[in-house]
Amino acid sequence: MNINRREFLKKSGIAAAAAFAASQGVNLTRAQDMQTYYMVSFLSGISYWADAFRGMQDAATYLGVEAVYTGTPEYDITGEVRVLEETLGLEPDGVVLTVIQADALQPTINNAISSGIPLVTFDADSPQSDRYAFLGTGNYAAGVMAARYIGGLVDGGKAAVITVPSQNNLAQRTQGFIDTITAEFPNIETGDSFIVDNQNTSEQAASGLAALLQAEPDIRGVFSSNAQAAIGASSALREAGLSDSVHHIGFDFDEGTLDLIDNGQLGATLAQGTWQMGFWGLMFAYMVRNGNIASVADWMSAGISPLPPYVDTGVVVINDTNSQFWRAE
Repeated sequence: MNINRREFLKKSGIAAAAAFAASQGVNLTRAQDMQTYYMVSFLSGISYWADAFRGMQDAATYLGVEAVYTGTPEYDITGEVRVLEETLGLEPDGVVLTVIQADALQPTINNAISSGIPLVTFDADSPQSDRYAFLGTGNYAAGVMAARYIGGLVDGGKAAVITVPSQNNLAQRTQGFIDTITAEFPNIETGDSFIVDNQNTSEQAASGLAALLQAEPDIRGVFSSNAQAAIGASSALREAGLSDSVHHIGFDFDEGTLDLIDNGQLGATLAQGTWQMGFWGLMFAYMVRNGNIASVADWMSAGISPLPPYVDTGVVVINDTNSQFWRAE
């Protein structure tokens, strides 16, 4: 006999869940039968999400459940809301979601939770929503790390940031970078005047930085806060003949980014724990779905989150000394 998911989640806590399951003639050890969990993203075709979904697939194999990847191929706020709503309409056992814009996704996230569908966010959060947990990079701290990399190499001049100001996670990286440069490297000038909106494309990054370099020839450092920005900014620096004189740190990586590092056209990049996001994101959703949370007798009635509300999956600097370890096998 199958348990209704929403009724099961209402009977939260191990003891209550077990008693409810027993009353329905269900063995909890078989609760994972036929369970399906979805990963929902925006810009669904970019390679960045592949490693996160690989982690989710590894967790699915371990748990004996199904993992499905979906999303909107465009950078489209309305599109991701629609895809999430459609996914919820399938009544999945749980959702692992990356958020294109916090406020826009909040109502749909809240609807998922209120209807009994476990949902955790990863990479980009909706912190005011009712999501159970967020797994991702400490984005402000990552911006601090990028600033200290640039600040340790640049003696004076100006530092630019290539980013998407409207995207919450990138805005946090940018703020961490600007605050740290201002506080710790007062001989370097940075700020809003040196921000380029790359609109999540390498082409916009290249053209935007090229224009900024023309207007501000004393730029000596560049922080690209997303993978597309790093590729486009590297191209602009190469075309301007500045690859050796302007220090550049990117964010995220793929084979092309690693090639840029090995060829000396990008000094370094910050790699996120994307596999960790996908693996533990599914584990978290699964634990809620199957009533395996014993932090208190009844977390739902107690009004507390059953999961750690925030998990920093960290970043690591990739440069020409360790880039080989991130190559696809």
